[in-house]
Amino acid sequence: MLRRHARALCAATAAAGALLVAGLSGTASAGADAAAPSRAAATLRTADAPPALLRAMQRDLGLDRGQAERRLANEAEAGATAGVLRAALGTDFAGAWVRGAESATLTVATTDAADAAAIEARGARALVVGRSLAELDAAKARLDRYAARHDTADTPVWYVDVRTNSLVVQAVRPDAAREVLGAAGVDVSLARTVVSAERPLPLYDLRGGDAYYMGGGGRCSIGFPVTRGTQYGFATAGHCGRAGATTSGSNRVAQGTFQASVFPGNDMAWVAVNSNWTATPYVNGSSAQVAGSTQAAVGASVCRSGSTTGWHCGTVQQHNTSVTYQEGTVSGVTRTTVCAEPGDSGGSYIAGSQAQGVTSGGSGNCSSGGTTFFQPINPILQSYGLTLKTTTSGPGDPGEPGEPGGTWKAGTVYQAGATVTYGGTTYRCLQGHQAQPGWEPPNVPALWQRA
Repeated sequence: MLRRHARALCAATAAAGALLVAGLSGTASAGADAAAPSRAAATLRTADAPPALLRAMQRDLGLDRGQAERRLANEAEAGATAGVLRAALGTDFAGAWVRGAESATLTVATTDAADAAAIEARGARALVVGRSLAELDAAKARLDRYAARHDTADTPVWYVDVRTNSLVVQAVRPDAAREVLGAAGVDVSLARTVVSAERPLPLYDLRGGDAYYMGGGGRCSIGFPVTRGTQYGFATAGHCGRAGATTSGSNRVAQGTFQASVFPGNDMAWVAVNSNWTATPYVNGSSAQVAGSTQAAVGASVCRSGSTTGWHCGTVQQHNTSVTYQEGTVSGVTRTTVCAEPGDSGGSYIAGSQAQGVTSGGSGNCSSGGTTFFQPINPILQSYGLTLKTTTSGPGDPGEPGEPGGTWKAGTVYQAGATVTYGGTTYRCLQGHQAQPGWEPPNVPALWQRA
């Protein structure tokens, strides 16, 4: 086992430089063309980020346009590098995140100091910590199981914070956190309590903009257009409507019907629309184009578009967060610093050209700032057999048929660590995404690695 682990680390070290971009940790070759996009940035089409998104990044993150563009490219690169290292480190892996105005520094945490050289050879900063990501995720899962059966209103949010190597429990008072940790059987040494009066709420009561209306009353925002076979529709938040509820568009024209909905537990739903409506690869009528659904890294920039407040940006704080609303606990959402207000529910979260999820809930507003949570898009696509509507196929030639045989399949949602075969070769997934034509494993080294 140790020998296999060492071989994986050596392979990661030998491949160093293949995915480096100028500026990442300051380790790029001095002779490299700083303007040349990396393969990861090209795969995720960061150069296609729409002007509205770039303007929102400049306003909300304090950047100029060049910094915003470089940040998106660095974040694409960091995700690919972190994916390679996660596969190489195995059970030692303890998380990864980016920092800096341009996300130029990637930190990868490990429980084994012997891994540091391989991490640094990839241009990342190595941090040795006491707990693996798997250990912290297991502790969070125990809290999730407890919350499914008990009231956790006084501890409304919990998540694994890779930057502090701890399970964070947000509580209205310290003893509430101690009580829920003890009752759930979680070792208190793994946890850190953050005292906060925040009580997140689902974001109902949409007003104007690119909205849809529920037949039973209320309004929500369209998330991402999708297809299911020849059927057009869109993904949105589950709290917006139950299966069978009808919708009309922002123009009050009959639009569609909720086909499936989950809330609480998750916050996901999809609406099938009638023949008057067509799915497009755009976000809320703007020029934002969706090219895929590769998950952004912790610390990466992310922007939201909703019918109440329009475009706003912030950063990814934690993935796999659990939050308790009045209606119950929702698990597996992503916590962000993006603001939102009632009426933005169901709307789109996007990182560059990559769909991230649909607005669930939060606290605060876009005047004073706030915290929001989004339901990731990939679980919605996977749960309901949906295909994200994108602009074009990937970097490969969609006109050329794939090599015969293999288990890789367009339309499938793959998680990091999943393995497939393609053209007689086995590949390991580096970053979670929905596969699409042109994104065959040999074409996208940012997403797949030979196993």
